[in-house]
Amino acid sequence: QVQLVESGGGLVQAGGSLRILCAASGRTFSSYAMAWFRQAPGKEREFVTAITGNGDYTYYVDSVKGRFTISRDNAKNTVYLQMNSLKPEDTAVYYCAAGPLVTPTPGIYEYWGQGTQVTVSS
Repeated sequence: QVQLVESGGGLVQAGGSLRILCAASGRTFSSYAMAWFRQAPGKEREFVTAITGNGDYTYYVDSVKGRFTISRDNAKNTVYLQMNSLKPEDTAVYYCAAGPLVTPTPGIYEYWGQGTQVTVSS
C-alpha cells in the first residue's frame, strides 16, 4: 500500500510560480512511476506529467512543457511539481498518482492522493 498526500497548493497571480509536492508512505516509493494529474471544475481529469522511479525519464503534456518541472527525491519519498509562468487555465485541483510505468492513462495508476487546489488569478 502507498498513501499519497499532496500539499503546497494555493492562490498565485498569473505569471507567478508555485511548487507543490506529494509525500508518499511506504518503503517501495522508488519502484513506482509518479504522475501529476489535474482537474478543473466541470472538466475531466487531465494528465500533466510523470516521472520514472529512478527519475531518469519525464513526460509532459504539451500545454505545460517549458513551464512545469517534475522531480522526485526517493530518499524523502517525495515528488515535486515546480510550476512557473502560471496561467489562469492552470487552475485546478492537482493530484499525484503512483503506478507501474509512465503513462498519461489514469487507469494505470494504482494509488492517488486527495489533491491540492491551485488557483491562478488573472
